Amino acid sequence: MSTTAPTAPRPLAARTLPGRGGMPGLGRLVATELRLFTRDLGSVFFVVAFPTVLLVGMALAIPGMREPLQDAGPWTGLKAVDLMTPTMICVAIATAGLTSFPTYLAGYRERGVLRRLSTTPMAPQGVLVAQASVNLIWLLIGSVTAVAVAVLLLDVPLPRDWGLLLLTLPLAIGSVFGIGLILGGVLRKASAAGGIGMLIYFPLLFFAGLWTPVPAMPEALQTLSTWMPLGGASQAMTTAWFGVGDFPTEQFVSMGLWTVSTFTIAVKVFRWR
Repeated sequence: MSTTAPTAPRPLAARTLPGRGGMPGLGRLVATELRLFTRDLGSVFFVVAFPTVLLVGMALAIPGMREPLQDAGPWTGLKAVDLMTPTMICVAIATAGLTSFPTYLAGYRERGVLRRLSTTPMAPQGVLVAQASVNLIWLLIGSVTAVAVAVLLLDVPLPRDWGLLLLTLPLAIGSVFGIGLILGGVLRKASAAGGIGMLIYFPLLFFAGLWTPVPAMPEALQTLSTWMPLGGASQAMTTAWFGVGDFPTEQFVSMGLWTVSTFTIAVKVFRWR
């Protein structure tokens, strides 16, 4: 057994070995993380299938969800389930970013994986990139699945402005994954990361319109929702989906501020031990 004293915790800032560049072995690490995640059927279900199950369940169980709205201003003629579909993308983002991502990172710290990785030729940030990549892959699969089922089974229209939708997605993901990175960066137990993540999860989904579609919220609540990570995302996606309203400038500013601020904090507080 080596008697070398453990090194001090290293900052999150990029590090490489002398003469080495980038993140050697990143592709192999991503593939390994993908296999491990696939074996975790609970995480796969909640990230991939839960948004679809939730949308279909609401559409079939709640009266009037599939009936055209009357006297609803610009939303007249649309169905309530139509307005809920962009929210299901937010559900996939929140599930991956606030439950799966931080829980895995905290679990790795709890088992000493992060400490051991920090001593290998792989730049230790590789595990962060790999975990984020795996969760991103699965949340995109979950989002596409939910939208496909909504369009094919529930007769939800496709988005009108794909460009705006694709501009919204990276900021929506960044604003939530930044929060997850803070949780996973400081908490020492997976159970704590998962529990705190869930405490944040439900309020953010409320502002995203999970219980009441954002267009149906009172004006004051809509304004507050704009400045919540998933609230701004849901509003921008709704604009992209149905082409109602001006370009969502405030929503983009909100998501941008959340993304920059949370990642800046995560860089400062992340611990490898």
